[in-house]
Amino acid sequence: QVQLVESGGGSVQAGGSLSLTCVASGRYFSINGMGWYRQAPGKQRELVASITNSGRTNYADSVKGRFTISRDNAKNTVYLQMNSLKPDDTAVYYCAAGPSILALSSWGQGTQVTVSS
Repeated sequence: QVQLVESGGGSVQAGGSLSLTCVASGRYFSINGMGWYRQAPGKQRELVASITNSGRTNYADSVKGRFTISRDNAKNTVYLQMNSLKPDDTAVYYCAAGPSILALSSWGQGTQVTVSS
């Protein structure tokens, strides 16, 4: 089992930036893939970005060019740098990890990101 703890959410005005951090602990062999999801009120949870242990990344079209996912394998940590934030980015952001980016089966508790216009 992998435990994930997120930090770094908050409130910001449109155009601003926030950075999220997620630290993993537990069975490290099962966290080859890591990623960030988000869920806005009344909407389904959606993948924001994912990253393999070799650094290959994937982004939702809505965040390409604005968000950057990165990871530090030595620290078992994944980051999400969010720039040029929009009100539509408002959501609870969840860290996820798993044996691959197609099997992100462990979840953090979520952190709120609120972007005001």
